[in-house]
Amino acid sequence: MLSCITNWRTLALSLAVGGVVTAAPLLAADTPAGTVEGRNTKVCSTCHKVEASTFRGYFETVAMKSSSLQVKVDDKSEVLKFDKATIKVSNPDVKDGDVEKQLRGIKKNHEVKVVVELKNGVQYAKAIVAKPPIKVDEAKLIKVDEVEKLVAMGPEKGNFTLIDSRPLPRYQDGFIPGAINLPYPAFDKNLDKLPADKNRLIIFYCAGITCTMSPKSLEKAEQLGYKNVKVYREGMPGWLQRKPGVMTVKFIKEAWLDKEMPFVLLDARAQKDAEQAFIKGAVSFPVADEKTLKLLPKKDVKAPIFVYDADGKGNAQAVAQGIVKAGFAPVLVVDGGIAAWQKAGLPLEKGALAAKAAYTPKPKAGEISIDNFKKLIAAIPADTIIIDVRLPDEVKEGAIAGAVNIPAAEVDQNLARLPKEKRIVAYCNSGTQAEMAYHTLKGKGYPNVFFLNAKVEVDEGKVEITR
Repeated sequence: MLSCITNWRTLALSLAVGGVVTAAPLLAADTPAGTVEGRNTKVCSTCHKVEASTFRGYFETVAMKSSSLQVKVDDKSEVLKFDKATIKVSNPDVKDGDVEKQLRGIKKNHEVKVVVELKNGVQYAKAIVAKPPIKVDEAKLIKVDEVEKLVAMGPEKGNFTLIDSRPLPRYQDGFIPGAINLPYPAFDKNLDKLPADKNRLIIFYCAGITCTMSPKSLEKAEQLGYKNVKVYREGMPGWLQRKPGVMTVKFIKEAWLDKEMPFVLLDARAQKDAEQAFIKGAVSFPVADEKTLKLLPKKDVKAPIFVYDADGKGNAQAVAQGIVKAGFAPVLVVDGGIAAWQKAGLPLEKGALAAKAAYTPKPKAGEISIDNFKKLIAAIPADTIIIDVRLPDEVKEGAIAGAVNIPAAEVDQNLARLPKEKRIVAYCNSGTQAEMAYHTLKGKGYPNVFFLNAKVEVDEGKVEITR
């Protein structure tokens, strides 16, 4: 992760001053106020050693009002405060040097490196770098149009091997048709997956333009003597913007159903055929047109959409392509269709299919449902504290009766007001600062804390809560 920046003690900042790009020092010798134990995501540890006072993970959100940002490192979310006047930000997608624009321009789940310092027991982000695109020799790259043509022919007719370099859990989320999985972290243990012919075209791809796993796989393959190796740098994210991916029945069972992960399931066969035997929860979807597209969740929800037909060779591909063209992603065709489902011994139903796709994202850790929150604020129990983590000026415009106002940036300074034996529920205008308050309290050892991930408006005492 972030391997294309070779010296992390210098933070390359694009400062638009007179058109000059300058570099600012990341760390000065006398600046550390306190060190923090460094942490890397598992994927980052493949290439990078853990460094003191450094987090390598995925950007989640920023709250400018509370001068806080949130970064996820594997299963733990770190809430970090920052000083707007001194934090150094490098975001290759935003040329404007304005700190707020730079921070807000970092996309959710984008890989970042954060230099952290400890001030009075509080973690501060001293600098943050959004991972830039990986540099690959142009001669080693293959364009998406070429990949599409080869995939349409298939590996045998096209005389190529397509390799997904991501770890298995990501491959189980869907892959490019015809691709095999050879995770870069386990490359040396799976050399038997490489073709015997050293002149055969090999195409590696991974998680997009910032991912190092496919370029590093290319390097390893060339070291083994392979002569015709390419990288499809846009990877799975780029493919899903143009084409459907593939999902196997085995992966649906193991990575989705068994883990209770939500998804949308569409039956692309004629309705009369589908009614004879279909997969539970499926919606009849024989064509992707203006009428049927309205049956899907909103695009911004980004619900995973799985499309199946009789055997994977029928209408599913055309339907899936129509859905992709309409702007939905990710869309995946079930390999082998309902025949593969039956072969796996999985249950089928008969009769009327679902009228509309139902999709409810899996709640985040600590998230309280809107219904349960409404019950709490109707009559706040004695064992519960509702905290409004907005700024005092915002609270003046309207607040939930009985809530305690503690701004998100000050939660860790007001622990005495929040007994650990109480149930604590945080809310704000949108859920962003409430989630940060939740992670702050969890980090302080609070066992019974929750947050509302929703928009809250209070007008003359009337509370309106929406997603």
